[in-house]
Amino acid sequence: MTATPAPVISEAYRKQQQDLHQNPDYGVASIGFASMVAQVLSRNGAATLSDYGAGKQNLRKALEAYGVEVGYTAYDPAFPEYGEPRPADLVCCIDVLEHIEPEYLDNVLADLERITVKHGFFSVHTGPAGKVLSDGRNAHLIQEPIAWWRERLERHFAIEHLVEAPGGFFVIATPRPR
Repeated sequence: MTATPAPVISEAYRKQQQDLHQNPDYGVASIGFASMVAQVLSRNGAATLSDYGAGKQNLRKALEAYGVEVGYTAYDPAFPEYGEPRPADLVCCIDVLEHIEPEYLDNVLADLERITVKHGFFSVHTGPAGKVLSDGRNAHLIQEPIAWWRERLERHFAIEHLVEAPGGFFVIATPRPR
């Protein structure tokens, strides 16, 4: 019998995210990371990629534009038609974690650990977003410094590289041995 996964989003927030995704300028950060993701795929011989928090699948589109061929799967609770998250050699979670409801962050990190076969590529923005939710909150629900994020990520992953980037950072990580 398979255990039911812990919830990663509330129904009210899922609806807010679905509404926000109607904005064509929302969910475009992955495009800027596509060349790095392509390098990580190549260097690590990854055959599969799971895009966690895929939004409108801009990462897939950008990788295709680079000529990258990879077994791509998408997961985003705002797009239930994508299905459940699936394990992959490389799991990407780009500009997503800061949008998670704080009470669900541990569940999301555990979910990422569960599906990361070899490596994870995670980017986090540490400050406020330029967009707001329909209830007036900033779209970045978690605005914490790099050290705060690193501590939480290290509960689930061994961080191989951490690079500060404008407005935040990105990491390449491996799952902790089970």
